[in-house]
Amino acid sequence: MSSVLPTHARVVIVGGGIVGCSVAYHLAKLGWSDVVLLEQGQLSCGTTWHAAGLVGQLRSQESMTKLIRYSTKLYSELEAETGLGTGWKQCGSLSVARSHERMTQLKRTAAVARAYGVQCDVISPREAGELWPVMRTDDLVGAVWLPGDGKANPTDLTQALARGARSRGVRIAENTCITQIHTASPNGIPTVTGVSWRNKAGESGRIDAEIVVNCAGQWAKAVGRMCGVTVPLHSAEHYYIVTERIPGVHTDLPVMRDPDGYIYFKEEVGGLVMGGFEPNAKPWGMNGIPENFEFQLLPDDWDQFEILMENALIRVPALETAQIRQFYNGPESFTPDNNFILGEAPELRNFYVGAGFNSMGIASAGGAGMALAEWIVAGEPTMDLWPVDIRRFAGFNGNDTWLHDRVKETLGLHYAMPWPNRELDTARPFRRSPLYATLLAKGACFGSKMGWERPNFFAPSPEQASIEYSFGQQNWHPWSAAEHRACREAVALFDMSSFSKLLIKGRDAERVLQTLCSNDVAVPPGRTVYTGMLNERGGYESDFTLTRLAPDRYLLVTGSAQTTRDMDYLERRIEGMAGVAGIDGDPHCTVVDVTGQYAVLALMGPHSRALLQQVSKADFSNEAFPFGTSREIDLGYATVRATRLTYVGELGWELYVPVEFAVGVYETLHAAGQAFGLKDAGYYAIDSLRIEKGYRAWGRELTPDTNPVEAGLTFACKLASGIAFTGRTAVELAKSKGARRRLVSVALDEASDKILWGGEAVLRDGQPVGFISSAAFGHTIDAPVGLAFLTNPDGPVTADYVETGRYQIDLAGELLDARVQLRALYDPKGERVKA
Repeated sequence: MSSVLPTHARVVIVGGGIVGCSVAYHLAKLGWSDVVLLEQGQLSCGTTWHAAGLVGQLRSQESMTKLIRYSTKLYSELEAETGLGTGWKQCGSLSVARSHERMTQLKRTAAVARAYGVQCDVISPREAGELWPVMRTDDLVGAVWLPGDGKANPTDLTQALARGARSRGVRIAENTCITQIHTASPNGIPTVTGVSWRNKAGESGRIDAEIVVNCAGQWAKAVGRMCGVTVPLHSAEHYYIVTERIPGVHTDLPVMRDPDGYIYFKEEVGGLVMGGFEPNAKPWGMNGIPENFEFQLLPDDWDQFEILMENALIRVPALETAQIRQFYNGPESFTPDNNFILGEAPELRNFYVGAGFNSMGIASAGGAGMALAEWIVAGEPTMDLWPVDIRRFAGFNGNDTWLHDRVKETLGLHYAMPWPNRELDTARPFRRSPLYATLLAKGACFGSKMGWERPNFFAPSPEQASIEYSFGQQNWHPWSAAEHRACREAVALFDMSSFSKLLIKGRDAERVLQTLCSNDVAVPPGRTVYTGMLNERGGYESDFTLTRLAPDRYLLVTGSAQTTRDMDYLERRIEGMAGVAGIDGDPHCTVVDVTGQYAVLALMGPHSRALLQQVSKADFSNEAFPFGTSREIDLGYATVRATRLTYVGELGWELYVPVEFAVGVYETLHAAGQAFGLKDAGYYAIDSLRIEKGYRAWGRELTPDTNPVEAGLTFACKLASGIAFTGRTAVELAKSKGARRRLVSVALDEASDKILWGGEAVLRDGQPVGFISSAAFGHTIDAPVGLAFLTNPDGPVTADYVETGRYQIDLAGELLDARVQLRALYDPKGERVKA
């Protein structure tokens, strides 16, 4: 009834599935009780009710694993707190391998689990059969056992979270949908102001709200569109069956996953739930999701289910005679990269999203609800949430046709072989640099980042330009090695047009950046600055290069994936800087995305200077064009900006070329470059080159949870000055205490036949102390190389601590001796880049 709904609330949550109830519960636990949750049907009636309820702890990123581990802890305690059963059972889980490659992947998983502190045991087929006696094991290679995993009843969990929220003052209204999201633009900033609602009794009203949270599940995309917010998800059909009782199935039977067969099993009332994630999914809801789709299923589709059923009969022969109690075809929402969506929308202030859980909503909801509630209360994330941050997407990711084609693939990623460098194949090519067609014809094999098609490597012919996946050395290894050596020994050309490029301009630009950036940006026009942008905890919100173009203009160049995130972060901080750092009134400073206006060609290697001198009248000598200098030059018929920087550890220039001149510049460089051994090179070579040199990458080494002391980047902090900057106090405190984790370079000098991919555990004197954050094969030193964070549970990671240990890398269960050092493996003094 309308009498229970207020006209104002601090927070309105849209959607009463498990995620919405989790957000409400955690907001209330944090002391925010003025919260109203609106559910258009009944709690859990959308997709939550038909979820399988599997809760597996381990994820590929440490921060995501922490969220799931929080979920398991919460679910185990919720019944005692609320008095409502949740169906939580820590029954453990098995994952089995039919092939040697899958077993390698599971052993890698076990090594990562140990690095993250999750118990995970590699076991034999016989041991797996003892844990799961109704399973056929004669075709298995092995398995892994995670005793901390479990299962829960999704509807019961949702009700328990709702009771916990209500007991702290949250109001929940069922059978109440929103009809409008209200916004305003104070000072020109789009901001949410509330919602209008209507219930099934025909009543309606409006709630003014400071914050609105979109937890509308598969309706979240439509809810976002009501206020101009992109929520890139699409529904797809998802299937499982429930059997009658099967002999040998007992209540303590673990969850079992057979990823080679795309299937999973769990016990239910003496029978089995069997479902899976087929490789080619069936999208649903192309014309929108019906509002009244409550506790409903779609028609059975045994043809689509056939591949799962065939594999299930192989794994559990007893299914041949088991009675099927029910077939479930329940649609769920999936995202373009198979990670869920969390955070404040960049398009609209105070509008948050928690949606797109890719059939992992039950496992994720506890931790995701906690993380989103903390973000709302603090006004920024309290931990590294980049893998699920809504700002990893842009407006173009909301295209329905593109999403329809992409989710056909992403549903199946749950059990597809997670090759370390796996590229998604669907809905591509998407974004193309002006050189795409030229490079395709020259044998480029493209990867994708933020939708950009980027050359990973160049094959001898276009017909050979594909990846033959394996956990060892792949087919492109020798081709990328040649590109790597060309850069070290001659000259290489990289298309880096996908770099995010933001123009920051206005009379207060320097003051704004001086406050937000860790390094001193007060440089003259024509100079560059490498800097971090930190949060109050001292962690990296981003790292980038600034080029000062004029007294009131800077060009910010950051990672391809960070366009939306960095622009949003800058704009929000600028909005709050009135009267700060000597700024009178509102700052005169704007941020403009100019990514698509410029191609970037990076010419790198010891012959780069001589080659440029052949095609330009500019003076590229060390005296006239020192490291860190940027200026416009002539290059053939074009005028381009040449910036002397490097991300590969060699003499070189990044050339910022207006897109209409890109092909001409490329052709000019190649025509003159034949005499200097010029070679096209891709991003695999960039990675191997930069890791040898110890260059960090945001999202791998640099995260919101990593500070400059740990990363070894205090040289890029203006600590010697009296200038205040965001995060300075935290950095100074970390420096005074000493870092308990620290970035190091790693080399496997005696294992030139091996490959590191990242994620491998690092052992010091036999004990796990960290994991590899970035890895490649170092062709200059002829060994696998990596960057890793070492931890010391007993104190700071000192030089003596690093130098005195015996180090090994756990490579799929094989312990390999490693060289670990604080300095870069290649050119530690940086002499080559400044030659």
